[in-house]
Amino acid sequence: MKIWFNKVHDSRRTLVETDEEKIYVGRDPSNTVVLKSPLVSKRQAIIEWVDGKLRLENIGINSCMVGTGELIGGESTHFKAGETVRIWPFSLTFEAEEAAPISRAEMEAPLRSIMADLELKVHRKLLERFDLYELENNRVGDTDSILMLERNIEDVCRELNLFGEENDALLEEVLGLALRDLLVNQLILESDKDELSGLVKLTYNEFDVPATLVPERETELENLLHFARERMELEEQADLSAKISAVESRFVGAFPLLRPHLHQELKRYLILRMLKKDLKDTAFGFGPLQDLLRAPTITEIMVVKSDMIYVERDGVIELSGRRFISDKVTESIIERIVAQVGRRIDKSQPLVDARLPDGSRVNAIIPPLAVSGPCLTIRKFPVHRFTIDDLIELNSITASAAMFMRACVINRRNVLVSGGTGTGKTTMLNVLSSFIPHRDRIITVEDTTELQLHQEHCVTLETKQANVEGAGAYAIRDLVRNALRMRPDRIVVGECRGPEALDMLQAMNTGHDGSMTTVHANNTEDVMKRLEVLVLMAVELPVVSIQRQIASAIDIVIQINRRPGGRRAVTQISEVVSYDPQKPGLVITDIYNCRDGDKLLPTGYMPSFIDALIANDLLKLEFLYGDSHGKIDPGDSGSDFAKGNGSGSRVSPSLKSTSKT
Repeated sequence: MKIWFNKVHDSRRTLVETDEEKIYVGRDPSNTVVLKSPLVSKRQAIIEWVDGKLRLENIGINSCMVGTGELIGGESTHFKAGETVRIWPFSLTFEAEEAAPISRAEMEAPLRSIMADLELKVHRKLLERFDLYELENNRVGDTDSILMLERNIEDVCRELNLFGEENDALLEEVLGLALRDLLVNQLILESDKDELSGLVKLTYNEFDVPATLVPERETELENLLHFARERMELEEQADLSAKISAVESRFVGAFPLLRPHLHQELKRYLILRMLKKDLKDTAFGFGPLQDLLRAPTITEIMVVKSDMIYVERDGVIELSGRRFISDKVTESIIERIVAQVGRRIDKSQPLVDARLPDGSRVNAIIPPLAVSGPCLTIRKFPVHRFTIDDLIELNSITASAAMFMRACVINRRNVLVSGGTGTGKTTMLNVLSSFIPHRDRIITVEDTTELQLHQEHCVTLETKQANVEGAGAYAIRDLVRNALRMRPDRIVVGECRGPEALDMLQAMNTGHDGSMTTVHANNTEDVMKRLEVLVLMAVELPVVSIQRQIASAIDIVIQINRRPGGRRAVTQISEVVSYDPQKPGLVITDIYNCRDGDKLLPTGYMPSFIDALIANDLLKLEFLYGDSHGKIDPGDSGSDFAKGNGSGSRVSPSLKSTSKT
């Protein structure tokens, strides 16, 4: 059997060949495959052939990943040859015809590291010539500062003999990376400005195009990129995200066709162009985050420390390979980001929540709170605003459950969306809010504005931090109380994470039916327990009183979970039926839940308000509890989204609903 393994984000692979029936993997030298890391157990796993398949048994303390599934100690599973096994910090593949291809992230990280080292050398020399930070502060939109910086970069490269023969092999490695980045940026800047107005506004700068460009070289690059686009068939892709995904997956195959056209002068010009862009991004923009913010395929950016930036792409977290030049540069760019929205961050206030102009959420924390250096997390605002159709197509929810949720919102049922971090609670809240009739007056309350409602009659409120003197702070609780005086029909709170939960429950109980909010929780039962704790943060009340308040206020709880592989999906839709004094406790019943694998199916339970939904012609029993093979027919409900297949077992229309008390 052949086993290839490598350290995560390292492109160098080691091959082990063995005829042993059982293969032992671990840290101890007696193992067949020795993984030298303190994070690996002395004997971590046993792999053997069983009935024509590979079987892995995890006998270590730490878990390991087989494909997209996690295996804890004592568990075993079967897998196919060539499938990736991850025993952190190593990746292994077994008995394939050839070594499994190195992922784009694993291949890109060492190349980015080479470029970062070159940029660090140039940056240090630039700092000896003038103060880059002062240059950024004094730049008033003219091209003089940019031109001066570019000419100094050229001088420094000559001084360091960067393009000498001794560096040819090194620079040859990053040519493909430079060309691919240039192509991706070209696609973004050429995209439809209406479609990407927020993205372009956020990331387009006058320094994207070199001030010291050479027309002859630019023409050669343009022709080369046009040739690459034809070879990768980019024009056949549906949208910008699809084009960028095609570049990321196909460029490695296309680059050998482009390399013969890269003569020595063009190679040097291309590398110098990339150096100028990256250093201008550092001086005037968001540094290595600039391109990540542009990419519509990236949903989250996580700066662990200056030389370690992770991104989430298609639900999978991977190392980007990009890095900041120093901690000082990282802090400078964080200050630049938060200053755009009137926030500040310094040693007296070392953490901040803010948002970018396109709505992306930003959290930054610096020393002394962040021990390993400045830390930044950016949850990017999606360029495309999701609709219920999109969620159905992405298999995040069934058409039947979507129609039921729509009926609940129109019928003014109070809805609570629960889930873990990054499961898509805010996205779901945005989608649900699209069902609110346009005649209703809506007040939204958030820490940082993320909701983008379709309705015109919507007032957006955002919390405010204290000023330098420690005064003038307004929390969510203050804004919820104020919203009650603004004649709202519905109140939408971005997230309840503190004492504002009490005010939200009271609002739902005092004539503001149809209100919505989100809470962090694992399932629809845990969210009730969490609400109790949040209310107790506001006032000392008997738990019985809190539970009665919850039962009266909340109608529907929608639970969202992240599935293996990064897919987000609705896993439960439950009704808070009543408070039962006999238990005592809340009675919560699933209307939809996941059975038969991970498929969302109706349980057969009819919510207590089903009569109101049917009487108002918002829902038909045949639709909600239709046969799994029957066509969904929204009838006269006015639905404007996908007509698909229902799911779940058929329930007799004569089944009586439970009255809510």
